[in-house]
Amino acid sequence: MSGYAVAHLDEIDEITDGREPWRPVRHHFGIQAFGVNTWTASSAGDRIINEHDESNGPDPQEELYLVLQGRARFELDGEQVDAPVGTLVFARPGVKRTAFAEEAGTTLLVLGGTPGKAYEPDGWEIWAPLNPLYLSGRYEEAADRGRALVEAHPEYINLVYNVACCESLAGRTDDAIAHLRLAIDRNDRVREFAAEDSDLDALRGEPAFEELVG
Repeated sequence: MSGYAVAHLDEIDEITDGREPWRPVRHHFGIQAFGVNTWTASSAGDRIINEHDESNGPDPQEELYLVLQGRARFELDGEQVDAPVGTLVFARPGVKRTAFAEEAGTTLLVLGGTPGKAYEPDGWEIWAPLNPLYLSGRYEEAADRGRALVEAHPEYINLVYNVACCESLAGRTDDAIAHLRLAIDRNDRVREFAAEDSDLDALRGEPAFEELVG
């Protein structure tokens, strides 16, 4: 197996969750050390980066943005920054950020990681297109499509856990417990999330579930 790989950006298929489309660069290459993806706007004025501040959750990330093509306008804690091609923008956790395309085809390369912590790929890139199904209550469809993804990529903890949640909400108790067990086997920290997650309420009282969450 070769120790390197080469791909043109257009060779990586775009995916979307209904907001801005992106190309899963990290997933495409199987990168384990850091998160990296690209976002591309089809039209001028499109929002490329959804507004967020990386302060929520257990792993707040630093992010570095590089304008690969086109021209972007960043908003960083309310301050506007013009970003022509070649511009680098760095944002620490807690900085509210978003970006808009000033030209059609504007593309941003984004790298992220949590300070002081080894990167752990969790598969959010391939779960994200299914998240609208979860949010709209279409749990069975999300579970069916997610199960196929898990079979192909059982190494992604976030993907496996989210499928377990959808299966629980769909009333598929045995499947949900099996996927929850797989997620916990890969990272024991999942046990803490599962103990408090209301998506798994249908499993409470099941001996296998109680054994898993302690």
